[in-house]
Amino acid sequence: MAWNGAGGGVSGGAADAAGVLAGFREDLYWSLISRRDALFELCDAVLLAPGRVSDLARLSLAPEFRRGHGALYDALNAGRAGFARLRRALAGLPLPAWPDGRIRLAVDVSPWLRPDAGASPGRLFCHVHGRGKNAARSVPGWPYSFAVALGPGRSSWTLPLDAVRLGPGDDECLVTAAQLREVVTRLTAAGHWEPGDPEIVIAADAGYNATRLAFLLADLPVIVVARVRADRVFWAPAPPRAPGSPGHPPRHGPPVRCADPGTQDSPPVTAEGRDDRCGQLSVAAWPRVHQKVHRNTGGFEDWPPGRPLPVIEGTLIRLQVTRPGGRAAPRPMWLWASAPDPGEETVAVLWQAYLRRFNLEHTFRFLKQQLGWTRPLLRDPAAADRWTWLLVAALAQLWLARGLGAVTRLPWQPRPPQPAAMTPGQVRAGFRRAREMTGTPASPAKPASPGPGRPKGSKNKRKAPRHPVGKHQLKPSTQRTNASRQARKQKQKG
Repeated sequence: MAWNGAGGGVSGGAADAAGVLAGFREDLYWSLISRRDALFELCDAVLLAPGRVSDLARLSLAPEFRRGHGALYDALNAGRAGFARLRRALAGLPLPAWPDGRIRLAVDVSPWLRPDAGASPGRLFCHVHGRGKNAARSVPGWPYSFAVALGPGRSSWTLPLDAVRLGPGDDECLVTAAQLREVVTRLTAAGHWEPGDPEIVIAADAGYNATRLAFLLADLPVIVVARVRADRVFWAPAPPRAPGSPGHPPRHGPPVRCADPGTQDSPPVTAEGRDDRCGQLSVAAWPRVHQKVHRNTGGFEDWPPGRPLPVIEGTLIRLQVTRPGGRAAPRPMWLWASAPDPGEETVAVLWQAYLRRFNLEHTFRFLKQQLGWTRPLLRDPAAADRWTWLLVAALAQLWLARGLGAVTRLPWQPRPPQPAAMTPGQVRAGFRRAREMTGTPASPAKPASPGPGRPKGSKNKRKAPRHPVGKHQLKPSTQRTNASRQARKQKQKG
């Protein structure tokens, strides 16, 4: 099965790196159940095609794809793949090495926009950012949740570990929590984390409910750090109750309002930091603060009545950029981490891990612009899942081939880049050498003649059904409100 990380790695020499890459390619090949050879050679065609991937038909012209374009489309539409084995293979790969030995993960959602695919089921309204003011809009498409491992240094490399497509009836927070739970479980089974090691840091953006996500992952050795909006209010622990005071004991202490500097006096933790992208930073942290949760919002609608709602404590972190030269500094960034009482070193690890999360945006851009993730006009969501996982496997192979791909020096370059400084695009340009070292387990194509197809002049009598664009599942409180509103309307009509 997957390589367990023992016996060397990428840093152990070209022979060890080639062995790890060859083992992963074997796992990828045997995880493909039906149309195995065509799917595997399609993945190689993506890695070895010159320039950007613009469409699927041109990939069939690559020398590494020894079949016709009909076999390419047939493999995506009718093939089958065992994603469980591929997930275990990804978890067994050597992770990016950090000096402190801590694993840093990131999770985010990227949409595959399909606005004109009326015959494609499972589409959702995906939020798309625009360039101008108030230019954001919702476009139908397939949203995918990606979980990756982050690396150190001046690099934008990420190692993909999982990808899940969100459906119309899925709760995004529940799906993300289940996805991260499986990723952490597989990493533990592969030997990357053992009892006594530091907690795994998971960085997420402001689109996630950090409090609920931390509550769902409370039994795992992880720390969730996520950006929060600048209008959030957090509450300190309740003061001790005076003896003999009537009423219920207080549950919340004084507030810390992100938008009110008057409530942010004397933070318990203050430090200075520096980031390569942001410059000099001023860091302030308030440990043991929490948000108020309610039964009708935040995913606690099904909380048992009569039981008090949980108090989920964490640390609020404020990052303020200090720019010299009299220029105005940008607005502060607010983070919340599920560690209730971290030290100054742990606070630095948390905000640095969140800033490193932006490498995932470069991964999305490389997937879409270079590897052509959203280029194919596939109808079936299952075919889209197979294509997505082929590109995830392609990214993993590029990660393993960093020290194997020889890059040709371009005329305007003084010298070729070092293996440690190579970008994913440069590794892809030299991946042919890595493929020659590892070989291919795919069998050559058998000669065959194409089928007759539809008779010329006949019409298509089996038109594909049209599917409406779905929405996220409504909350139970909203469902009850809509049901009562419909009952009142029916009563008034009667």
